Amino acid sequence: MLDFSIVIFYFILIFFVALKGRVTNKSSAEEYFLSNRNLKWYSIALSTIATNIQGYQFLGMMGSAYLFGLAQANLEINAVQGILIATFIFVPIFLKERITTITEFIKKKLGNKIALFYSLSNIALFSTITLGAALFWGAYAAEMVFGEQLSFLHENRIVRIGILIAILGLFSAIYTYLGGLNAVVKTDIIQFSILLLGGVVVCLIAVNELGGWSQLYIKTPEKMHLHLPSNHSTLPWTHLLGLFFLNINYWCANQTVIQRALAAKSISHAQSGLMIGGLIKYLMAIIIVIPGIALYGILGDSLGEPDLAFPYLVKTYLPIGLKGIVLCGLFASLMSTIDSTFNSLATLWSVDIYSTYINKNASDIEKIESGRKAIVFSFFTALLMSMILLYLKFDDPDSAFTHTLNNLRYYINCGIVVLICSSVLLLKPSKNSILIAFLITIPLNISLQYLIPEMNYFLRAFWVIFSGLLIALIFNLQKIQNLYKLTYVSSKNNLILGCFLLTSLIIIHIIFH
Repeated sequence: MLDFSIVIFYFILIFFVALKGRVTNKSSAEEYFLSNRNLKWYSIALSTIATNIQGYQFLGMMGSAYLFGLAQANLEINAVQGILIATFIFVPIFLKERITTITEFIKKKLGNKIALFYSLSNIALFSTITLGAALFWGAYAAEMVFGEQLSFLHENRIVRIGILIAILGLFSAIYTYLGGLNAVVKTDIIQFSILLLGGVVVCLIAVNELGGWSQLYIKTPEKMHLHLPSNHSTLPWTHLLGLFFLNINYWCANQTVIQRALAAKSISHAQSGLMIGGLIKYLMAIIIVIPGIALYGILGDSLGEPDLAFPYLVKTYLPIGLKGIVLCGLFASLMSTIDSTFNSLATLWSVDIYSTYINKNASDIEKIESGRKAIVFSFFTALLMSMILLYLKFDDPDSAFTHTLNNLRYYINCGIVVLICSSVLLLKPSKNSILIAFLITIPLNISLQYLIPEMNYFLRAFWVIFSGLLIALIFNLQKIQNLYKLTYVSSKNNLILGCFLLTSLIIIHIIFH
């Protein structure tokens, strides 16, 4: 009962904070979508990472760490690569252009046709896989840990997860619908604090049950390597090649993530916020990956379903009260991602589609209402996708499902990387050549998967993106910009922080090789 009281208090707190930030009939579209471009560095850092951390990190990635060890941490710590590129190249360019969506930048560089493809690709991805996966993982995690207590919803486990998906999605949609980015950021700061607390609790208890930090090397030395052999089926060291490009997609071209930087008070606040977020990613890698490795040291390979790693730790070792905090952390990881994605979808639809093609003279109120309709529509598409993912998960429960979802995302993400890199690297490029390079990525991805099925999906993404960029560059050899001139540093302190982040990442890879 104590655990549920904590959870109920959490939901009431989040809804109260969100309603305080809701917009009125006198609010502008910029206030609803970009919080009046007034976010400070700490809001950008905490809200960005809260958006980034999802339920799948605690279940999917912890389960993958149970199977593959420290190599799973690459997906967290190498985010620093993308963050640094976003900080010193992409964000200064975006803020200089004073864009609301990345599509507006694509339009200026590559034209209306490619910008439309880009926007529709993102809308399709966000409203299906991104939202659907976040809802699925949040509900799945809650049911895994608190299945007995939640049995009043329905006696059938799958139906129970479906009901949780609907409840959590509706709650997040309501306060995002009312408050826009301002409500999202305010709630994200609280939610990040809660998910961080829950993650730290689980990590410390797992390590304590193992016998201490030193036991990681004594009992699980084979799991303490960042780089696995090149013939590893899921996470070979070569996956870092594809991960480099995919981090550009996520941290430089993802409207959901970059929207906080676009709403920054200044370039300095944007750069500081993103890099502080990079430091936090190191901490998140520890609290997500280490518990999975510790559990392997405790149980060996006796855990049949890897995604049970997190629920097993919570059920077995956490006392009453702490379970409620951890459950709040799971809900926080879900809702901070869902609300941010809803807000970005509203922004993309209203700015890129509605105001550009449907109602070119739309007032601010009409733009806000259009965005709100997009939230309602995407709520239903997300419900449908989450149910599909629920079926896929239970159809193959022994797999590390986080990698199944990544594989689905990358069919679209590869083409997006080609677009965003071309728009920054090339000066007035041939638009048709860029469109061909973008469109060719999907059939190329499918072909490689069919012809070389054993190829790791990260490595496949690398070759797909590399091929697309090569096509774009070959047709525009005389239009490549100087990379050094593209970089911008707002202050000496930000330069020092950037150098520290890059150096620390290199050192980590050397130490934990």
